[in-house]
Amino acid sequence: MQRNANFNEYLTYYEYFCIDKIQTVLSEKSIYILGIESSCDDTSAAVIHNGKVLSNVVANQEVHAKYGGVVPELASRAHQQHIVPVVQQAIAQAGITKSDLRGIAFTRGPGLMGSLLVGTSFAKSLALGLNIPLLDVNHMQGHVLAHFIEEEGSKIPPFPFICLTISGGHTQIVKISNHFEMEVLGETIDDAVGEAFDKSAKILGLPYPGGPLIDKYAKEGNPKAFAFTQPKVGDLEFSFSGLKTQILYFVQKNVKENPNFIEENLVDICASIQHTIVEILMKKLKNTVKQTGIKHIAIAGGVSANSEIRKRLQLAEKHWGWTTYIPKFQYTTDNAAMIAIVGYLKYLNNDFADFSVSAKARLKVTE
Repeated sequence: MQRNANFNEYLTYYEYFCIDKIQTVLSEKSIYILGIESSCDDTSAAVIHNGKVLSNVVANQEVHAKYGGVVPELASRAHQQHIVPVVQQAIAQAGITKSDLRGIAFTRGPGLMGSLLVGTSFAKSLALGLNIPLLDVNHMQGHVLAHFIEEEGSKIPPFPFICLTISGGHTQIVKISNHFEMEVLGETIDDAVGEAFDKSAKILGLPYPGGPLIDKYAKEGNPKAFAFTQPKVGDLEFSFSGLKTQILYFVQKNVKENPNFIEENLVDICASIQHTIVEILMKKLKNTVKQTGIKHIAIAGGVSANSEIRKRLQLAEKHWGWTTYIPKFQYTTDNAAMIAIVGYLKYLNNDFADFSVSAKARLKVTE
């Protein structure tokens, strides 16, 4: 196969497209990408036009609340029910038709395998039916690159920058050198920060998901009412399993002495837990800036919606000279807009997926 001067790599997409169709990719002026997200318990579809979000539809699954966490089998069944109407709604809200789409982006992983399979299979079928490219997306890269969605008033970080990815399943410090060159500088050695929030909430008798409730009650409490010890790990490493155990024993001890302890001290307990967790995160970011010299700091993932984390990052701009990048709330939790923007960037890079691509439950942010 001969190298085409217009591309940086060999064209391997002849199975699905003729040369002329591929060569139009780089010359197109109006590119609509459909993104599909189904990694966990939210079914989402979004349409992006040249980097701008036209629609971002999310169907939540409330069924998991009574179980205190996501039930994989129930999640995959709900995705099957939601995916067609969600995609139809996203396309309708964007004011386009399926024939306007130039590519289908979908979450390949990481996530729950059953949930991922629903989105993967649907994306393949739709791309084949429309005879347009398929674009596989790493869910965690989606969280990071959501910062590149073009919106009025948004700040797009320059390369290189540091991104703290914080969610129910991930806690990592990642150096971003370009859209698809990422290096993990530090990560949790056990549990993720989102799990620490949710498990702490469960200990306090709060319903799932408990992280947002801790944030809510913490606003009314004293963050220094109760002291919790921070874990002793590497400069850029995280650990939350010991903190969860410490909180559990603290609550059990005090409830034994006073059965009404939680009810009487809920806001102070929540404020103290949140303060400890945010202190850990900020300490690691300060260590990262010291070691790398990079002062452009972004956050991503579901826990980046936490109000205290956002507040502390904004203060860091004033006190430490950082430039911080905080995503809009709609792009913090799982959503298809972040999948679509990665698909759009891959489309511009002529980086298409083969239709033999498969879902992968475990996938590193660098893959």
